[in-house]
Amino acid sequence: MAGESVPQSEDHANGGAAGSRGLVLAVAAYGLWGLFPFYFQLVKAAGAVEVIGHRILWSFVFCFAGVLLWRQWRHLVEVVRNRRLFWGLAAAGVLVSLNWLVYVWAVLNDHIVDAALGYFVNPLVTVALAVVFLRERLRPAQKVAVGVGLVAVIVIAVGYGQVPWVALALALSFGLYGLVKNRVGGKVSPLVGLTVETSVLSPVALVYLGWLQVTGAGTLLGHGVPHTAALLGAGAVTAVPLLLFAGAASRIPLSMLGFIQYLTPILQFSIGVWVNHEVMPLPRWIGFGLVWVALVILTVDGLRPARSRAVVVDPEIQS
Repeated sequence: MAGESVPQSEDHANGGAAGSRGLVLAVAAYGLWGLFPFYFQLVKAAGAVEVIGHRILWSFVFCFAGVLLWRQWRHLVEVVRNRRLFWGLAAAGVLVSLNWLVYVWAVLNDHIVDAALGYFVNPLVTVALAVVFLRERLRPAQKVAVGVGLVAVIVIAVGYGQVPWVALALALSFGLYGLVKNRVGGKVSPLVGLTVETSVLSPVALVYLGWLQVTGAGTLLGHGVPHTAALLGAGAVTAVPLLLFAGAASRIPLSMLGFIQYLTPILQFSIGVWVNHEVMPLPRWIGFGLVWVALVILTVDGLRPARSRAVVVDPEIQS
């Protein structure tokens, strides 16, 4: 649960204190994303669609305020005037909103484990999409990893009696989002990028939320202060982990971020199984085990010297 490539600073090369700060920032970012189920359960009375309406609207407000505060408005104007960048970010905004919607629905309907599976499977889906859309050729280990991942999905679908659509929807929307942001490249800062992405659907969100309040179906008021505060704070909750991640990516190697990224689905999986007590029949355990095997293969292969230019997309849409 949602980024641009972040230029590596001198701190990244020097290591030391900067590396330690980067590690703390990365753990904080992925840790917050992993704990999102607790946050969204605070607004369960609202339902997924209303929650996403608030998240889109207040994310835009928060990010736009940040653009003004950190004086990035000139960069924002440049991006808006560039048709290629703007429409690329607009498409990304639609995908990020879809990803958020599926994730929040999963959390509010006791499918947190499925959501975790989606983020575990995502690296495998990303590799597959790179083959289909970018014509990249897979190395043998990558082929094995993708194959094992596919078997895992089949095992879960057959054993559990239904296709894990939540996991697949999250992984696919995240993967497609990555492709779109790959086209945008590292030309847009994370804050400006999220500002443009959320601006596209903010008018729709504003009209929808206004309609809910007028008809009495909205939950912003009348459900207690914690509920109202959680809805209004959706923008900050969305943007803060992204900014933490941006700080981390400029201080530590991206390979290290690749390891730390699994903290998010691990926390979500733990919450789903041991806090939310979601059902985990044997086929589901076997399926997750196969996914983890596939990720180990993919990770080990990724530690080898890159044979081609690697594409890195910041996971600003996690959860």
